[in-house]
Amino acid sequence: MTTTVPEPARPGPLGVAMIGYAFMGKAHSAAWRTVGSHFDVPDIARRVVVGRDAEKAADAAARYGWEGSATDWREVIHRDDVHIVDICTPGYLHAEIAIEALKAGKHVLVEKPLANTIAEGAEMVAAAAAARARGIQSMVGFNYRRVPALAHARNLIADGRLGAIRQLRVAYLQDWLSDPGSPMTWRLRRETAGSGALGDIASHALDQVQFLTGQEVTEVSGRLRTFVGQRPGPDGPETVTVDDAAWVTAELSGGAVATVEVSRMATGVKNGLRIEVFGERGSLRFDLENLNELWFMEASGPVTEQGFRRILVGEPGHPYLEGWWPPGHVIGWEHTFTHQLRDFLTSIRTGEPPQPSFEAGLQIQRVLAAVEESAAAKSAVVQVGSAAPAQP
Repeated sequence: MTTTVPEPARPGPLGVAMIGYAFMGKAHSAAWRTVGSHFDVPDIARRVVVGRDAEKAADAAARYGWEGSATDWREVIHRDDVHIVDICTPGYLHAEIAIEALKAGKHVLVEKPLANTIAEGAEMVAAAAAARARGIQSMVGFNYRRVPALAHARNLIADGRLGAIRQLRVAYLQDWLSDPGSPMTWRLRRETAGSGALGDIASHALDQVQFLTGQEVTEVSGRLRTFVGQRPGPDGPETVTVDDAAWVTAELSGGAVATVEVSRMATGVKNGLRIEVFGERGSLRFDLENLNELWFMEASGPVTEQGFRRILVGEPGHPYLEGWWPPGHVIGWEHTFTHQLRDFLTSIRTGEPPQPSFEAGLQIQRVLAAVEESAAAKSAVVQVGSAAPAQP
């Protein structure tokens, strides 16, 4: 049984330090700026952006509305006016920053995937558990859990509207690397990214499989492929050391089977997370490129009247939408980060541990490692390693 310890009352707002200022830093900054305008959450102050390049960090702080910038994250997390550390760095830095921040008594939000290795993830889980006992919260940023349509889909499944879940098909496709001339980036180096499309976007897809069904992945068979082996680097051609695409067949703890396909080389698809869930009494379809729509089919009526119907997820009764616009006024991708912060800040206020926890992040890390092991053995079936039970 988990003992919840609410955040003690303190004068003034919760000070936030954001480590990293690029793509995710921009998205998180927008969420920190808007969350208090739309939801009842504790007051926050955007204290400082941290980055290795002083000039770029200062520019990001000015553009995104932070009070200041710094280059030394260790110094920042020990500041008395910093209470929350938001980690938006490449994966190889997650463990060191998160563990030190938790030990310093700071609440921690870290972008997915949790870490680059299971060992790092396990150390983070241990630090998070020790901090939780002192009322310090931690969470992994799987923001697609906060898409209202997907949160609604989870509720429909949990309410039994689809009956027993039999199979899922998930494809997360992008095309930003389809040009062989696209330059080298940290996301294409194993030492900084951990893996390629597998850790970057299959982590989202696999988290959705578990989030929607409430089941854990227990065994996998996988394949990985690197289509372009070299990319233009700052000093000439550089070898790509991660995957461009991945394919996974997964067995789930409740008996369902999921197939997952991910690629950053799918020419013409910009950011398509497509999910199909098939149950004994109904089915669901979702596409991130139409994120306000959920397609729902119930097999209870006459076969002559059965078919998918479109649900526009824009009503105040749908998850998260009470904070936004009149019915039918759609929201966008960036709002998922605002919803993420709403849940995180609410947990800090109440003392109820937020989800997905570091334990849940480690479960995904174990699944990713099993896929890599399977791929190395030409798609052999691999059992997912034991871990602390993932919370939903």
